[in-house]
Amino acid sequence: MLSSWLLNAFHRDNMREIQLGTHTVQSHGVKVAKFHKHDWFILISLLVLVGTLDAIHPFYRFVGKDMMTDLKYPLKSNTVPVWAVPIIAVLLPMAVFVGFYFRRRDVYDLHHAILGLLYSVLITAVITDAIKDAVGRPRPDFFWRCFPDGKELYDNITGNVICHGEKSVIKEGHKSFPSGHTSWAFSGLGFLALYLSGKIKVFDRRGHIAKLCLVFLPLLCASLVGISRVDDYWHHWQDVFAGGLLGLAMATFCYLQFFPPPYHTEGWGPYAYFQMLEESRASGITPSTANMHTEANNGIRLHEQGNQNRTILDELEAGRL
Repeated sequence: MLSSWLLNAFHRDNMREIQLGTHTVQSHGVKVAKFHKHDWFILISLLVLVGTLDAIHPFYRFVGKDMMTDLKYPLKSNTVPVWAVPIIAVLLPMAVFVGFYFRRRDVYDLHHAILGLLYSVLITAVITDAIKDAVGRPRPDFFWRCFPDGKELYDNITGNVICHGEKSVIKEGHKSFPSGHTSWAFSGLGFLALYLSGKIKVFDRRGHIAKLCLVFLPLLCASLVGISRVDDYWHHWQDVFAGGLLGLAMATFCYLQFFPPPYHTEGWGPYAYFQMLEESRASGITPSTANMHTEANNGIRLHEQGNQNRTILDELEAGRL
């Protein structure tokens, strides 16, 4: 019974994957983009909102003399520069998506992966910046931002600080909670980890636990980005912890909008791909001549996959697996 179920699963996956390459960027890219034009419009709006929130002055929270004890850490430069964060959180995952596209030629997978990633990062950025502006928590190095010469000055009545440092540096000093570097890193690399989990079928119940090492690698990189923020005294550990949770939660929500859970039997492809298969089967539409030409170019690869599947089936029937 189990061997019969496995045989049917292999046959079903092979039949579904054999139609990969019939919907490419050239043949269906414009159609898919037009179908999601409203999503792209909202995405641009989110980008504008991120810039607006970054320009807004944060809430200047009361900082008394007694509070300065925990805010006198050295003012250091960033180990991970601001310009490097989009490269780590956005461009690196996109490079992986493009690599899988060249192997599978699935426009739905490429489009939805990129769209989901951008939404994950930008929604995270909007929430992060909004909370930063509303909370106004001082950074661990706030003392040296406020008093660059080390000469403290406080209001005689309220006891609040009277800063005489650069306005832009002081403004940035009130944006500690949550960590933007960390939330961005986890939203982008967390999305990549989920994507890889589905593509390499980590939860296929075959016990290849070594696959988890590849999935954990993006999460490790995101964690190191967060740790660098504490080491540089730009954030308290609570800021990094909250940023990591926020980014990972947004990555999960956005990923599940386009892809099945990684542990699902069809977790290797986007919902739109399987919907296309069902619609084609229901309407009796077969791949066009142009698409058949694409399949012919990929014939060698599909033949090799077929041979590999037949070898696995033979071993199952012989009882060696």
